[in-house]
Amino acid sequence: MAVANVSAHDAASTHDDHDHEHHDNFITKYIFSTDHKMIAKQYLVSGIFWAFIGGFLSVLFRLQLGFPDMDMSFLRPILGGWIDATGKLDPTFYLALVTMHGTIMVFFVLTAGLSGTFSNFLIPLQIGARDMASGFMNMLSYWFFFISGVIMFASLFLEKGPASGGWVVYPPLSALEQAIPGSGLGMTLWLVAMVFFIASSLMGGINYITTVINLRTKGMSFSRLPLTIWAFFLTAVIGLLSFPVLFSAALLLVFDRSFGTSFYLSDIYIGGEALPNTGGSAVLYQHLFWFLGHPEVYIVLLPALGITSEVIATNSRKPIFGYKAMIISMLGITILSFVVWAHHMFVSGMNPFLGSIFMFLTLIIAVPSAVKVFNYLTTLWRGNLRFTPGMLFSIGLVSFFISGGLTGIFLGNSAIDIQLHDTYFVVAHFHLVMGAASFFGMLAGVYHWFPKMFGRMLDEKLGYVHFWLTFIGVYLVFFPMHYIGIAGFPRRYYSWTNFSFSDMYTDLNMFVSVAAIVTFVAQFIFIFNFFYSMYKGRKASANPWQSNTLEWTTPINPGHGNWVGEIPSVYRWPYDYSKPGSKEDFIPQTVPLSATPESNLPHEEKLVQLEKEIMAEDGEVLVTNESNESK
Repeated sequence: MAVANVSAHDAASTHDDHDHEHHDNFITKYIFSTDHKMIAKQYLVSGIFWAFIGGFLSVLFRLQLGFPDMDMSFLRPILGGWIDATGKLDPTFYLALVTMHGTIMVFFVLTAGLSGTFSNFLIPLQIGARDMASGFMNMLSYWFFFISGVIMFASLFLEKGPASGGWVVYPPLSALEQAIPGSGLGMTLWLVAMVFFIASSLMGGINYITTVINLRTKGMSFSRLPLTIWAFFLTAVIGLLSFPVLFSAALLLVFDRSFGTSFYLSDIYIGGEALPNTGGSAVLYQHLFWFLGHPEVYIVLLPALGITSEVIATNSRKPIFGYKAMIISMLGITILSFVVWAHHMFVSGMNPFLGSIFMFLTLIIAVPSAVKVFNYLTTLWRGNLRFTPGMLFSIGLVSFFISGGLTGIFLGNSAIDIQLHDTYFVVAHFHLVMGAASFFGMLAGVYHWFPKMFGRMLDEKLGYVHFWLTFIGVYLVFFPMHYIGIAGFPRRYYSWTNFSFSDMYTDLNMFVSVAAIVTFVAQFIFIFNFFYSMYKGRKASANPWQSNTLEWTTPINPGHGNWVGEIPSVYRWPYDYSKPGSKEDFIPQTVPLSATPESNLPHEEKLVQLEKEIMAEDGEVLVTNESNESK
């Protein structure tokens, strides 16, 4: 690890004229802000709002699945005409609930809410930059996301309902307005909202990549970046390469819907009448969608894994095990995520030989994932563990990543997947490995960096209650679904009572619904804790977790520009915890190697002289422990 005159600190120094006094009014500070920290908070609050909406939609359709004969007239003030005269939920609206739940949770919560919050908040703070490379583009990124959310939210109130073709919106169902009510204006608004969302994601991704490459402070070489930054950086790369493909898929779908083209349509009959469309292929859409769809799994998962790496290392008081292996595994996941998309399409009629190739690549991606799990467990092993709420949520992520990942091995095998495809086994798998794991990573990040965001601490006892109710609840919801799926019950079905073979699972399904409702209600503990602590929480110290990374060297409530005075330089990697010989169990990245001779490793001693020369060139005065004692 070279002493870092390798970074682009000079670029960052253009932000370094510290008469950085922004005299903002309410509009420019809280609404159209260009400060990355405020934009991160905007993403976070928006993500919490959308998580509530998405969770509430899931409660509605779980009520239908768990209690299909229940009178739902009490929901008529909310759902209006979608509850019929007999008190039953309209089957068409059930499909809309499932569609909007998936869209909201995958894109608006786990993509924008997670990456938008923590990439914005942590990248400048952890690499030592005043702000993002382009504050204006950063602001635009959020407001494009906001517009996207407004359009999607408005579609919930349409007379014929929102999009209802599943969150993957496969044609021809989504391409023909006459197919189902939700394929009308609701589907059009879904596509328009996604175009704005994709534009937002691309602007954010370009900004994240540019900032990490160009605005690192002096000493912050790539080999000294926290794993959070590696995760956000590679996530941005994946999004930048895959989201344009989803845009092209949506654009062609708009053409088929509105301009009479036949990219996805051919040989369609409705009511016995043949449509004029010929030559298209619905499978083409599946290829385009899943070329984004599977990288999207890692777009939501990698940031959560990066957050978990930081939280586990900090609260284990140990260096992260296998730092380079963690980076290599994330690089491997980034590359492999682009060559496994067709494992979602084993039942689409693809050539079995091609299916075997995708099966092989899918099983290979388990290797870097297993490396990460092994490194988390070995970091925890014999550590001086501090069970903060953030630490518990990080350990919960590891648990879900293991249990959900194991079922992925089954689904990656084409012979088994053909039997399990579109059953509740798939629902259980991806909700554990992608949904719950990423959600827990997001919550771990909120609990860990809340003091830096708001200068106050979240209530720890409420955090513990929130964790245990959510952790147990998630397993009670999704573990039974594996058995239901193995029995063959398909997903997206409105009722369990239509088939005799599924009657035996009525009680189990009712149990899942009750667990889902209790888990949803438990999230109000977090919402209360979050907003109450924002104003009334115990005031935080400058570095409450005794962490090594740069964000904890800023003032407790940093202004626009982050640091008062010069940006600190970096002299070591971010995981010097419990280093043998050190007087403290943590050594921040800003402490020179020259100042800690008692704990330096042999290879670090070789860097001390080079470090002194660089500091002399910069006119810095080294204060060692010995010089302090002589005074």
